[in-house]
Amino acid sequence: MLREFKEFIARGNVMDLAVGVIVGAAFTAIVNSLVTNLINPLLGIFVGSIDFSNLVLTVGKAHFRYGAFINSVINFLIIAFVVFLLVKFLNRLLPKPAEEPAEDEPSNEEKYLKEIVTLLKQDQSK
Repeated sequence: MLREFKEFIARGNVMDLAVGVIVGAAFTAIVNSLVTNLINPLLGIFVGSIDFSNLVLTVGKAHFRYGAFINSVINFLIIAFVVFLLVKFLNRLLPKPAEEPAEDEPSNEEKYLKEIVTLLKQDQSK
């Protein structure tokens, strides 16, 4: 069982996933900083404070802080949009992978010429 686990971990996909998760966590910190320190203040200039955290619905002794949820949704949308813009920008900067030229199928003329050559060779060999 330990050998199977070692083979599973040694596969390229698992290692790629691990690297992706680590880079993703670091990238998330960068994007969160970008949104918190640059994007939110910029939006705050135009729409005022974007803080709904004080909105609370109280039913009996239960406090439903739906304002904090609204803040989280807004932050998610901002972060998702910023990541979209970053990916779009990076895709323009990075060169596109070279596509392998597809092998063209010979035209009908080429097929007929090959048949003629084959028939001529057969006639000469007789």
